[in-house]
Parts: sequence; C-alpha cells; structure tokens
Amino acid sequence: MADLQDELATAVEVGELDPPAAWPASEPPAPAARSLADTGTGTGRGAPGNEPGADPLARARAFLVGNPVADGYTGLPWALRHLPYFDLELGESAVDTDLPRLREGHVGALFWSLHLPEGLAGDRAVGATMEQLDLVKTVVLAHPEGLRMARGAAEIADARNCGRIAVVLGPAGAAALGDSLGILRALHTLGLRILTLTGVSWASEAGLTRFGEEVLREMNRLGVLADLSGASDATVRRVLAVTKAPVLFTRSAARALRPHPANLPDEVLTELGAAKGLCLVPLTAEQTGPSVRDVADHLDHVRALAGAECVGLSGTYDSGAAHPQDLADASCYPHLVAELISRGWSTSDLALLTWGNVQRVLRSAEFTARAAQQRRPPSCARIADLDG
Repeated sequence: MADLQDELATAVEVGELDPPAAWPASEPPAPAARSLADTGTGTGRGAPGNEPGADPLARARAFLVGNPVADGYTGLPWALRHLPYFDLELGESAVDTDLPRLREGHVGALFWSLHLPEGLAGDRAVGATMEQLDLVKTVVLAHPEGLRMARGAAEIADARNCGRIAVVLGPAGAAALGDSLGILRALHTLGLRILTLTGVSWASEAGLTRFGEEVLREMNRLGVLADLSGASDATVRRVLAVTKAPVLFTRSAARALRPHPANLPDEVLTELGAAKGLCLVPLTAEQTGPSVRDVADHLDHVRALAGAECVGLSGTYDSGAAHPQDLADASCYPHLVAELISRGWSTSDLALLTWGNVQRVLRSAEFTARAAQQRRPPSCARIADLDG
C-alpha cells in the first residue's frame, strides 16, 4: 500500500485500541509463558482455557463479554425486504440474525451489506441501494433498545458502552455510484463506510482505470474503505499500490486450503499483512468448509501469513450461503472462539480478531481522510473525462 507507513506512522495518531478485557477472577488465564506443550493439548502461545479440566466454551463466553465480535458482513437488509413483517427484538425465525441471537453470540458491531442481485446497474442500482440504506435506518429506529447507527470507530465504541449493537452501513457495490463521485459523497454522508470494487467498467478484470483510481482517491479522502473481495487480481494489485488507507476483504478465506475464487492466495495474504489491511474470513461452508474446525484452519492460516492484526470475522449470515456445523446463525460465535482457545490462541490475538482489528482499520481510514481533506478538495472528475 503506497506510503502507508509514512502516512500512518504511529498508532497514537489513529487512536489507541481498547485493551482486551481481563479474564474473570474465577477463571484466570494461563501464564503467558506457558505453552500448550506444557498441558499436552497441542501447540500455541499462552492460550487461555487450556488448563486440565477447563471448559473452552465457558471460557469463550466469558471472553466475549468483554471482547465482543465485530461481524464484517450480514445480508440481512436484502433478506428483510422480502418479509411482510418482522420483529428482530422478539426473534425472527425467517432469518439467521435477530437481536436475541446477536446477544447470545456476543456481537457488538455488525456491518450491514447493501449489495444487490446481479444484473442491476445504472439508475436501478443507485435507487435499489438507496432503498436498502433507507430500510436499514428504518430497522434501527424501530429497535432503539438493541441497535444504534454508527459512522465510525468512536460511535461503534459508544454503542457498545451503551449496551447497543452498532450498525455500520456497508459494503455496497460499486454500481451504486452510477459513475458519479457526487453520489459517493452523498452515500458517505448517509453513513456508507465500505465500497466493493467489482462489477463496474472502472474496476474490472483489467484493473482500475484512471477514473477508478480517482474514485479510490476520493474514497480515501472521505474515509470509505475499499472492499476487494471478488475483485480481479489486477484490481487488487492496483488498489494496494494507490491507496493511502487500509483495504478490506470482507468475505475471503485462504485459497491454499479451499480453492474458491473469492479466497486469497498466499502471496496476496502476505501483501495484505505488509499493507496492514484486513481479511475477514467468512463463516460459509463453500469458502471455508463444513465444520468449525475448517473455519479455524483458515483463521490460523491467515494469521500465520498476514499477522494477527490483519484477520477478522465475517458471519455472512442471511446471504443465502450454507454455514458450517455449529455455526448456523449469529448466536454461534462462542463455538468458534472455543475452538481457537483450544488451539492456543492468546488472549491478545483473540481480542484483535473479534474487535480490535476492525477498530484499527476504521480509525486508520478516518485519520487518512482527515489528512487528505487538508490536501485536496472534493473531486469533480467524470468518467468521460478520464476514461474517454
């Protein structure tokens, strides 16, 4: 990522992350220097919950009380469009996500996808995206005791401190812009924080065009994160070269473990780690495998190549995808965290996975935007002027 280390030199500039919550006094963590080899249960680094007789699921639930999950993707907006009536507070059996299950899963923040079915483009895509955005805001207003809109890292933390689940708008598809940077600014004003760079002429198999690079620079200026899940290799390479802010892969696992086209090869995971981006591993059987152990394998692999600060979670619930065993809906995150505890993940790595990494990327994007706004005005570029 171009000049990222120069632009974001210290963590102090982008805000300190919340420290991991301590383990309950009744269940102290294993000493940091103690390895799983000492307990005879595997390999790992100072992982909690591996003492003889400890229950990893109970430890996972205790951990998540202080370190909730920031879930990087839900398809709930599109799913709710087709329901004549729903009540997320009481529970809704027609979807994978409702407030009781989010609370049981200890989800503290949820990114609501504004993606559209294939085939929508132009004015239809712009209009459908605005309708979905309006639906999300309506749902949040109808559930004030459970949900709160959040436009950035600070508002996400505020929602958590008030006992609410933070709702973040995005990702949206690039087609939602209608090739207009004015629409991008309008969507940002309404709360959009992630845009997926696929499915348009300026971000295609051939990579970014000149207009595509201008869109990316304007996203950096606003604080809208680039989502590269499903993007072409050429687009990924060019975005990493041009962007000043971290990038996301909102639904990508390790291609070395499962050869899905949206999963990332090892070299991209290594580049992502160097650029301090974030790979959100989806909890889908198609991309990660049929069991919670398969998902944990992908998390292990991404962490090994990109680093513990570059891996997160993407439930991908209500997207039409099948989910692994023990991860059927949004209530099931403790099962995944318990598996990671049993593998030796440290308290600090788990805290980054569930909450800290998403906060870090959002804060970095906000810092980059403040710096960029001092250097350049809003872009008035048009696709016809740059791409001919």
